[in-house]
Amino acid sequence: MRTVRDTSADGFSLIEVVVSTGILTAGLLSMAAVFTIGMHHAAGSSPAIIAREKAREAVESIHSARDTGDLSFAKINNVASGGVFLNGAQPLKTPGVDGLVNTADDGPALEAIRTPGPDKLLGTTDDVLMPLADYTREIQITNLMLDSDPTRVNPNLRQIKVIVMYKVDGAWRSYTLITYISSFK
Repeated sequence: MRTVRDTSADGFSLIEVVVSTGILTAGLLSMAAVFTIGMHHAAGSSPAIIAREKAREAVESIHSARDTGDLSFAKINNVASGGVFLNGAQPLKTPGVDGLVNTADDGPALEAIRTPGPDKLLGTTDDVLMPLADYTREIQITNLMLDSDPTRVNPNLRQIKVIVMYKVDGAWRSYTLITYISSFK
């Protein structure tokens, strides 16, 4: 006599439950790690935007000074090469009389960002000034060589490299902007 088993009432074995729990746990831990990384990157997005704009501001002021004649092409260089731009990383200070950043006449105060105060309106008396103390900016100006003769310096073209360093959660990050400037307006 043959007996037929009803398999519809069978459950999961203990091994199947342990394996599926392990897979589920690994998936949840992976999602938590991705969420943590995303939050870390989101925390650094505002400082990254500030760094980008401070680099662009430096380049724009150099081009503007050249275009208006306030700065001769010979002076668009680092101090060590006879120019006006300080060598090495400098704190972000307010521009001096010449309107250029990272020069010897920069103001004594650190640049600051104005944020809305308790009334949530920008431009009122309760606005908060946040100094950019965890930022530095370095302007490196390099002579380029002629294409036709790589042993001679191109008298009409230079490379401008602006490096802005900033802190996010205690770790230093950097934003680098590379552009070129010619002696021609």
